[in-house]
Amino acid sequence: MTVLSDFQQGIAPMTEWRRDFHRHPELGFEEHRTAARIAELLSRWGLSVRSGVGGTGVVATLAGSGNGARAIAFRAEMDALPMAEKTNLPHRSVREGIFHGCGHDGHAATLLGTASYLAHRRELAGTVHFIFQPAEETLRGSLAMLDDGLLSAAPMDEIYAFHNMPQRVVGSVGVRSGSILAGADSLKIVIHGRGAHGAQPHNGTDPIVIAAELIGLLQTTISRSLDPFEAGVVTIGTIQGGTANNIIPDEVVLTGTIRSMSKSGRALLKRRVTEICDGLALAFGIGIDCEILAGCPPTINHPEQVTVVAAAAHRVVGPDLLDQNCMPLMASEDFSFMLERRPGAFFFVGQDGHGCHHPSYDFDENVMAIGAAMFVEIARERVG
Repeated sequence: MTVLSDFQQGIAPMTEWRRDFHRHPELGFEEHRTAARIAELLSRWGLSVRSGVGGTGVVATLAGSGNGARAIAFRAEMDALPMAEKTNLPHRSVREGIFHGCGHDGHAATLLGTASYLAHRRELAGTVHFIFQPAEETLRGSLAMLDDGLLSAAPMDEIYAFHNMPQRVVGSVGVRSGSILAGADSLKIVIHGRGAHGAQPHNGTDPIVIAAELIGLLQTTISRSLDPFEAGVVTIGTIQGGTANNIIPDEVVLTGTIRSMSKSGRALLKRRVTEICDGLALAFGIGIDCEILAGCPPTINHPEQVTVVAAAAHRVVGPDLLDQNCMPLMASEDFSFMLERRPGAFFFVGQDGHGCHHPSYDFDENVMAIGAAMFVEIARERVG
């Protein structure tokens, strides 16, 4: 039997864990129940377990049975989203307004399945660390674990993670060298105008007009500042200002997101957004506060580890279901911080259904067998 067949025939425990996590979702840094259940299972299987890393993170270590000096790590997320679930699943969320709408319940169950499989065989010469991360949706959980000594608790040579991906062929594995996901930063702009009567605009400085000018100018950061062969996005998602149709307000607040596929592009876009705000403030003689809240860098895969993922995918799903140069996405993932500290790779497993963060999204449980088989094959190749 292949590793994939093992997991397909023994998927019941992973399904049970996943549905339990789905019923009881928890937001970032609040995953106390989820983390406790994970730690209990890992301890039962004889792994060395450390809880509370980075708040609610769990790190488990499976020491090799041989003399292998190498160590690798696998990471899965635990947190849910602050959104209502609109499914009729028997295991739907029991917590109103909190929902595993991105599949982290399935990712955590997949990594548990991997840990159980390897722990019951004890066949590896080297060491495997299993990292269950909090608060990925906030883009802060990875840093919290790193700042809390993750690399000391789990000294590793390389690290891997995956994500389900509804936009890709069902059952396929997608990976690529270089940037696979964008870096993301949050943007808040406050335009300080001078209020006036709507019939007397000359007595004030209209921040709504300035906001309209600013929104258009921000798009030139992509069309006229960023290299056309690079990808980036500057999106204004909210605009708030004004109380009545005949009053010019004294303030308008804009919020948005800045995304780029490269570190240089990220730096350039942040600089140009700030410069445009400063220039408009000077032109209109008012104040504009531009605050860019750091999110995460692009998720940049390392070539050697991409080759490892591709080789594992050949064995697990076959060459016809492997895309070794898959299209990157403008979504973001704080696994990027871990890839800045250690070489590794992030890959996708395709599934059907609604996209992530959709209220009717449901994780395809068939993904778990593929994800777990991929992790086992990677472990056997790298520390076997």
